[in-house]
Amino acid sequence: MAGISNNYEDVFKKRRELKKSELNLLDKDELITKVIQLQAQNEQLQRLVYLNEKTEKNTPKKKKEGRQFNFTKFAKRHVFLQIAYLGWDYLGYVTQDHSERTIEAELFKALTKTCLIESRETANYHRCGRTDKGVSAFFQVISIDLRSQVSSSLGVYIPEGHTAKDEEEEMDYIGILNRVLPKEIQVIAWAPVEQGLSSRFDCKKRTYKYFFPKADLDIQAMREASQYLLGTHDFRNFCKMDVGNGVINYTRNILQLTIDAPTGDDSYNMCELTIQGQAFLWHQVRCVVAILFLIGQRKENPDLVKELLDVDKNPRKPQYSMASEIPLILFDSSYEGIEWKHNQQSLKTTIKHFQELWCNYAVRATMLNKIMATLSSISVPGNLEMNKLNSQILIEGVESKVYKPIMKRQLCDSLEQKMEHFAKRFKHKN
Repeated sequence: MAGISNNYEDVFKKRRELKKSELNLLDKDELITKVIQLQAQNEQLQRLVYLNEKTEKNTPKKKKEGRQFNFTKFAKRHVFLQIAYLGWDYLGYVTQDHSERTIEAELFKALTKTCLIESRETANYHRCGRTDKGVSAFFQVISIDLRSQVSSSLGVYIPEGHTAKDEEEEMDYIGILNRVLPKEIQVIAWAPVEQGLSSRFDCKKRTYKYFFPKADLDIQAMREASQYLLGTHDFRNFCKMDVGNGVINYTRNILQLTIDAPTGDDSYNMCELTIQGQAFLWHQVRCVVAILFLIGQRKENPDLVKELLDVDKNPRKPQYSMASEIPLILFDSSYEGIEWKHNQQSLKTTIKHFQELWCNYAVRATMLNKIMATLSSISVPGNLEMNKLNSQILIEGVESKVYKPIMKRQLCDSLEQKMEHFAKRFKHKN
């Protein structure tokens, strides 16, 4: 808690340092930006304080103080962990105030239960990215300081007041964690790294994949439209603006976007969209896929992408529904100079876990295929047309009976309007 209090003092100190004479030198946009960033820091710290107090309140006290784990007998080691998870039944990666059903909550439950960390606040923790409700990952990477049983090696340090064991080999971090994690959340690899490296800030590029049935989509039109997204653009019309967390720069660089589709006319054949970039905005991939789906449905022309990227001409995002979160996975995160370590036995167990999960879902899919095939054999007028898969299934919301073109729809607030509203709300609270 001392670290959090110090952060609060730093925030308030920065505020006091903005004297009236300095404020007069700032233009309106700069002032609003500073206010938004400070408010975002405050809210993040408040959430951490709340979660810490809630955890302390709900954690049963140990009967004998002497049985508490003595962390001072161990060194610490800064490491990267590669986490794979199926997020379909979770409320996203990031810990939330109202629920413990998140990937991050399960991960920290395992880290504290195995005494690999003393607390989240002292763990020097970063994550590569935050995935939303229902989204999965194969290469989510976190950086964290874990308990170590070696005294000198890459990433190892001995905090003040600590002593250190001097074993020849490091702990089996993968096996220790996977034994207490749910089957759908598994550690795949770990890597010792320099203490200053961050899984978030030192990630060179991130790759997402989105799986979808071919259905009634014009794949070639989608591929044509996707090429306009390559390169550096302002993607404010392809995301949900996160002004509340201080995000006011919506320029991102898309390095690659491909769509692999099988040949043939079977609407149930699965396609794979791969998008790679240095970093992504909130809901950016799902918004991109939604627009590509509308183009694939021939409801929009590929030039729509160019229109939405022209933020000078179109500074306000038209309202449209996002694509479903279930088919989205953070598939790869790239770092330089990292040597990942795997555990053969843990890898074998993880594969077995995922085989069990695959078997359950594959059986369900086969049952549904059989049911649909039987329904198709029923002779009623128009039955053949009904059996064609509609790509609208993967777009959120109810399909309108009369389609309204994207550029003629109601507009969301502009970035400047959102910043102004947030600044007014902040002023009202204070």
